[in-house]
Amino acid sequence: MQKSIGVWLAAVLPGWCRAYLRAARQHLILGGGALVLGCIIVGYGVGWAQPRALYPGDAGALWRTVQATTEVPRIQGPLTIFTAASLTDAFQEMGATMEQANAGTQVIFNFAGSPTLRTQLAQGARADVFASADEPNMQGAQKEGTIASEPRIFARNRLVAIVPAANPAQVTRLHDLAKSGVKLVLTTKEVPVGNYSRQALAKMSQVAAFGPEFATRVLANLVSEEANVKQVVAKVQLGEAHAGIVYASDVTPAVRGAVQVLAIPDPFNVIAHYPIAVVNGAPNAAGARAFIDYVLSPAGQALLTKHGFLAVEPPPRAN
Repeated sequence: MQKSIGVWLAAVLPGWCRAYLRAARQHLILGGGALVLGCIIVGYGVGWAQPRALYPGDAGALWRTVQATTEVPRIQGPLTIFTAASLTDAFQEMGATMEQANAGTQVIFNFAGSPTLRTQLAQGARADVFASADEPNMQGAQKEGTIASEPRIFARNRLVAIVPAANPAQVTRLHDLAKSGVKLVLTTKEVPVGNYSRQALAKMSQVAAFGPEFATRVLANLVSEEANVKQVVAKVQLGEAHAGIVYASDVTPAVRGAVQVLAIPDPFNVIAHYPIAVVNGAPNAAGARAFIDYVLSPAGQALLTKHGFLAVEPPPRAN
């Protein structure tokens, strides 16, 4: 039996190696990469009972799979993440990737406004990770004793105004938010995006083009204050409001056809900074640390960027 396997490997393995190496030259630079590729080849030769023809194109796909797999953390057991509602799509994709790479692991999310999550933690809710849409709520959680690790900024975001696709109130520029009869919806000022929105309006009021009463007039049109940003998006998307201010990342592919976007120029915008930390008494502290490392990794940053967030600025280079 051993002799038969040896003969089979001697006959087949060289051809596979040549095919893999031709395709891999485009991907491999360091010897470590060659070692990984060699392991894959051996796995094909001796680990799988049914050999098959292997083409150079397969190596590229396998190499990309290996790269992706090596960036996903190894975790065990359930992992509970308390996270700002604006991270819903990005974190759900991240969680699915982690579950796929770790058989039997379940990533459980609690999406809500940052102050709601902070309150839940203070009242004893069990979680492993807290990801806030602003630093004040994270700092408040630290003072309340619910945070175990030093928070780390992992993403940034910016504001946009949105109106329904039909735009019945004819809000075509930011100035129109102050028009009489416009139904505006924001989150409460305790929710980060609601606080940022009011700061942006205050900045506009300092410019002659908008006028000193601009913020007051806009807020006079406020017909509803929501508990989180997803509720603002839903009301505008469904035509229950004429306008809202949300994060750029909230204008997802599922939403884009139902709304129009009004950009808020940099001088008036407010950049949100998202901190993340391990929760005090986390049932899965090791998994929490692995998740945070993944969020901050190139793969995690790329996924956040894909969902409309701004990547974390790299630290300044030492002279």
